[in-house]
This record gives sequence, C-alpha cells and structure tokens, in this order.
Amino acid sequence: MTNLRVCYQTIEFGNIDIHLCTLRNKQEFYDPEGIAEKLGIYSAMWPIFGIIWPSSLVLAHHMNSYDVGSKRVLEIGCGTALSSLLLNKRKVDITATDFHPEVERFLKRNTELNGDNAIPFERTGWADNNDKLGRFDLIIGSDLLYEDGHVELLTGFIQEHSKPKCEVIIVDPGRGRKNKLAKNLLKLGYVSSFSKPGNTSYLNENFKGDILSFLRTDQTLNQIVEKSP
Repeated sequence: MTNLRVCYQTIEFGNIDIHLCTLRNKQEFYDPEGIAEKLGIYSAMWPIFGIIWPSSLVLAHHMNSYDVGSKRVLEIGCGTALSSLLLNKRKVDITATDFHPEVERFLKRNTELNGDNAIPFERTGWADNNDKLGRFDLIIGSDLLYEDGHVELLTGFIQEHSKPKCEVIIVDPGRGRKNKLAKNLLKLGYVSSFSKPGNTSYLNENFKGDILSFLRTDQTLNQIVEKSP
C-alpha cells in the first residue's frame, strides 16, 4: 500500500471507537499487475472499496443498536468493512466478503489497528459458486444495487448463504431497485419492510435512502408452501 495515499480517522459509536485507514480520496489507484483489471474492476471503479460512504455509516450505526445475540453474521460487499469492524469489536461472529482484491489487506490492517482478533474474510463475487462461506443467520450490506443485473445476482447469493431462518439488512441510498429485490426475496420466503434511519447527524447531508429489512421465518416459509400449486 506504499503507492497509495491513505488517511486515518476514528469513528465513534457511543463509547466504542473504530479506527480506520482508508484511501485518501476517490482518485487513488494502484493495480500494477492488472489483478483488478482482470476481474473487471477498472480505474474509475477501483477506489470505491476504500472510501467510507454515507450508506456504510448508516449501516454501522444501525448495527450498533441491533441485538445480534449469537447470530452468525455476513457482511457482503464490505468495502472498508466498517460494520464488520464494529461488530468484531462487540465480539460478534462476523465474516466479511468483497470482490475487490485489495479489501482483505485493508481489513487486516484495520483489524490490527483496532487491536481486535482477525475477521474471517473471503474474496468472492456474487456469481461465483465455489466459495467456502457457508450459511448465516444475518446478512448485511450497504449500497449494493448499482445496476439492474445486481438484483438477480444478489438474490442468488443471499439464497446460497442464508439459513432457513434468516434476516437480511441492506442500506440503500435510493438507487431505485429496492422493490425489485423485495419481489425476488418474497419468492424465497422473505417479508420486507423499509424504514428511514433515525438520527443521522453524523452525516454531512440528508440521507435520502432506506434501511431495507427482509425476514424469513418458519411462518413465512409455510406461506410460500401453501401458495405453491
């Protein structure tokens, strides 16, 4: 990372401090061996993983007040993995994943920066079918639906990595695809609810998106079975 300009910051969640090393800005780029390019990640998109976006902050603040209990949690498209770092600090069983080849190095650096145990990580894409992640009780993510094609890919990835009883929480900045995702997940037994975040004074501007919550239980699964021909 010596060829990248980075910055350090601390984000407060009540009495918890999360220390982060991120890219200095959206102009940073370093792919000398073309690893990211071979994955289809070109220069304009390359820095996106290393910036803290408003949706990421909203998700982390939401998860800070969420009663995780003993749930096994997966953060998908984690980027700077702010929520994973926060949950790890709270001793939650958290696993992180992202498609970008640089995410794991930053995650390791930031986990060490916070003095916490390593966070299990696997680099994989939503269309891949050979990962070793397993299945989870809770799946979280932020700003995932950039393109229409992402809806189908994300639906399939969630299905492959969710336990029969599962909750999915996604913070969406308002890209216009939440209803399509809800329709897809309904077919898999999930009921959906959308809500606005509460206090967002930690953001520099108003947040126009939603917190998307999807829940699958024995009851919702039975309703799907009953409706089947």
